[in-house]
This record gives sequence, structure tokens and C-alpha cells, in this order.
Amino acid sequence: MSSEGEPEKKRDIRALLSVVPPAEALRRQKSPPRERRVRLKYNPAVKPGNLHINPGLLKELPIGEYAEISVHGRRIRLKVVVDEGIPPGEVWGPPDLKSHGIADNSIVTLRPAVGQG
Repeated sequence: MSSEGEPEKKRDIRALLSVVPPAEALRRQKSPPRERRVRLKYNPAVKPGNLHINPGLLKELPIGEYAEISVHGRRIRLKVVVDEGIPPGEVWGPPDLKSHGIADNSIVTLRPAVGQG
């Protein structure tokens, strides 16, 4: 508000908007993904309770010692084993995952186990 007799000063809207970053700058600030869909393949060489993962995939996701895979509402926590022989976008699990309702060659969601990342 202005005092008596003085006109009120208008603010320049462009000056106010200059503090808001452009949309393109906000798009560049993406946070790393928290999960990824990958193909799960059975491998008899994988010990029960383990999951073999490519090291490149571990760089993308904040996965520590344990990972969680889920498909159709079923979630299973498995110990991570880094294996460079696995193709990117694929993980290898033990055949006993069939008893948990996860079939060979399924697309599963891979994420850090609860309490990690």
C-alpha cells in the first residue's frame, strides 16, 4: 500500500518470473530410476535365494546387497550376485522360483529390497 498521495508502484511480472527455471531445465533434473522391468531366466547354476545381475544394471538402480523382484503382486527378496556374463536387461534366478509362481522367461520388476536405497 502506498502512503497518502503517492501512486502505488507496479511490479514487473517478467522480473518476478525470472526466478522460475524453464521447463526444459526441470526435465533435465530427472532422478535416477527406482525400479526397472527386466527378463528373468532360470539358470540351474544359480543357488536358491540368489539373483545374478549384470553390473551395468546395478549402476542404474540403487540396489545393494539384496534386490526384490515382483510380478503379479508376488514379491521375492533375493541376494544379489554380480555377474558380467549376463546380458543387459536380463537377470538369472534359480529354478525354484517356479514354486513362488514366477515362470521362466518372465518380465519382472526389479527394485532395491525394502530398507535399501
